[in-house]
Amino acid sequence: MTSQRPQQSSDTSEFGDAVPESGTNIVRVAAWLVTGTVIISLLYFGQDVLIPLAIAFLISFALNPLVRILVRRGIPQVAAVSMVMLTVIAMLLGLGLLITSQVSVLSAELPAYQSTIRSKIAALGQTVESPGLFDGVFQTIATVQEQLATALEDAPSNVTEPLAVTVVGDGPSPFATTIEWLVPALAPLATLGIVVVFVFLVLLDRGDLRDRLIRLLGGNLHRSTDALEEAGKRISRYLLMQLIVNVTYGIPMALGLWAIGVPGWVLWGTLAAIMRFIPYVGPLLSAVFPLALAFAVDPGWQMVLMALALILFLELVSNNIVEPFLYGTSTGLSALSLIAAATFWTALWGPLGLILSTPLTVCLLVLGRNLPQMAFFETLLGSTPALDLPTRIYQRLIASDPEEAYEIASEAISASSVTAFYDDIGLEVLRQASEDYHAHARVEHRLRVVDGMDRLLEELREDHPAPEASHASTICIGGKWQVDAIAAEMLVHALALAGVPAELRATGVVTAHYVDGLELEGVDTVCIGYFSRDPDTAIRGFVRRLRRRWPGLRITLALWNAPDGAEFADRAEALGVDQIVLSMDEAVRRMSLMQPEQMAAASLPASSESENARLEALARTNILDGHAREDLDELAARAADVFDVTFAFISALDAEAEYILGQSMDLPGQRTASQPSMTYMPRAESLCSHVVASNDPVVVPDTERDPRFSDNPSVRQWQARFYASVPLRTLEGHILGALSIVDRSPRQIEDAELDLLDKIAADVVAVMTKENAVVPEPRREEPAAPRSILGQRVPD
Repeated sequence: MTSQRPQQSSDTSEFGDAVPESGTNIVRVAAWLVTGTVIISLLYFGQDVLIPLAIAFLISFALNPLVRILVRRGIPQVAAVSMVMLTVIAMLLGLGLLITSQVSVLSAELPAYQSTIRSKIAALGQTVESPGLFDGVFQTIATVQEQLATALEDAPSNVTEPLAVTVVGDGPSPFATTIEWLVPALAPLATLGIVVVFVFLVLLDRGDLRDRLIRLLGGNLHRSTDALEEAGKRISRYLLMQLIVNVTYGIPMALGLWAIGVPGWVLWGTLAAIMRFIPYVGPLLSAVFPLALAFAVDPGWQMVLMALALILFLELVSNNIVEPFLYGTSTGLSALSLIAAATFWTALWGPLGLILSTPLTVCLLVLGRNLPQMAFFETLLGSTPALDLPTRIYQRLIASDPEEAYEIASEAISASSVTAFYDDIGLEVLRQASEDYHAHARVEHRLRVVDGMDRLLEELREDHPAPEASHASTICIGGKWQVDAIAAEMLVHALALAGVPAELRATGVVTAHYVDGLELEGVDTVCIGYFSRDPDTAIRGFVRRLRRRWPGLRITLALWNAPDGAEFADRAEALGVDQIVLSMDEAVRRMSLMQPEQMAAASLPASSESENARLEALARTNILDGHAREDLDELAARAADVFDVTFAFISALDAEAEYILGQSMDLPGQRTASQPSMTYMPRAESLCSHVVASNDPVVVPDTERDPRFSDNPSVRQWQARFYASVPLRTLEGHILGALSIVDRSPRQIEDAELDLLDKIAADVVAVMTKENAVVPEPRREEPAAPRSILGQRVPD
């Protein structure tokens, strides 16, 4: 018998000795430390070259939009750059002349204020010297000083004082003196000249520079391009918002000082606007000068107090109203990272580093978001929470802090709904708890999670009470574990909020005695929920006993932790259940449709005043005659190609049917008599009616899991599994129909992709109405909680 030599693992050396994993980690950390030290050293010792470059790139980010506007209007690149640069230089020279003239006027007037300054200082001195709280302290200090002076005078001294020797020479030459004065003055001018040259070159050949940066970043071309675009947009927006904030601060400052009577009010308003470009320190420095001048001008204290009140008021308004409104998420940096970055760059590059700290840190953040090898920058610097919502709540429960977990849950619910919270976040918390049950969690942790979830659900039921019902038609049962029972408790609350009276039954071992004790007389539906991935054996026995005891009972099986992409068409019949649901939202929808009153409420809304106005707007377009078919087919093909889906179609909804106006491929279906090439669906079976009714985009990652679409004839005929649709909204706000993309396999779609679909939809509306349409505002930048696998409306 031959023996097979085991394959050498990557954790062993060439001599067969095992390399400890901790040793590998230490080497990796040491390599990072050495690399960081080298980079910081290069930044420090190369600051004479790097600072002008950084300033030049920063200014080019601010000026590039102006250059692009001029180029788009037909002006050559060189002429556009020259015009922008000359305009900026002229404005800076004008600003310098203004400041110089104001300073000269003030310097001529300052001697007139000397008497006021002397009288105020004398008055302050008298106030300090008058009897007060610290007289005893001052007297004690004076007595000690007198005793020390007496002791020093009485002490014998045999030391001979050395004679002072003065060396008299020719002194420095006039040339040396001139050089000594000129060198410090010429250094800033030389730096300014370098910055101007760099800005001109960057603006002149921005495309070539972008190509070189993309080549240096390497890796994925799409990610490198996105990184540069995102950095440019964030920095440009930050600088524009900073300019607006500073101007809206400087103008009221100047006008307020003018009304108070402080001389040089134009100078102080301009200085306040300029100094606010320096974070943290600039506003403080700009406030010193007008306060000092108010102190010198007014013999009393009224002008000083009024100037101080004006500055404090403007600071409060700017910091708490103007800046949060304008900045928003323009940088994406957290408050802590902004302060840490300001400290780091100031220590490295001095005052200029403080000014450049935010744009430079934004560049690092963008690199972390787009380059996987630098992802730690996003964790360290970004304003996005490091943990997603389910993990944050789960961690708070492990830490025995259910109060904070409740605060996080309340904030999430305020942005969506209770059912959406249970679906997206609550079930995910329980999934993490079930996965950690044997792997990591101790007994104490398990108890904390269970108790914390009980308290959390109790608080949520009190904050979002459901209508009381005399009789529960639906019973929810947790299959086996405690997490199953908690999920069943969530489902009971979600069903009650949806108008389906439900009750919870305790989880227990599935025996004949347990089934008999359920007391299901008068109950229509039972839902059994499991987090186990393979509960078939237990389910079959449970369902068999339920069927034997209550033959007419409808049974729903909830598999909260089913693997992605699994098929359940034949599994329900094999297990003996009526249907299988995979999410909280799907369970609520399917069990709501089992209620007769809920089925009636789920029908499409009747005609109303707004619906009549919408139909009139559709009729004015005459789009149903098919005159724009070629253009709409082209837009549908573009959408299908961009989003890489099976097909896309454009449809309009009138009072009787949904008509497909454009399609990327020939779709089977019913044809109209007047337009044989136009497919239509009766309104009761239409797809875009959900978009029209909700007035929002509709995203269905898997149509088989959504009862609104799973039995739709068109969905079945087209074999559609994924459906996403955005409304076709006119300038008046009427929704004519929808632009839809369809794929034959389940998938997800991001908010940024929906923004692109909105842009194509605006082009469709322009073709239909022959008027420009408004593109909706982009959706939130920060990543939202993971979507459920069931279709849901996309929040604005």
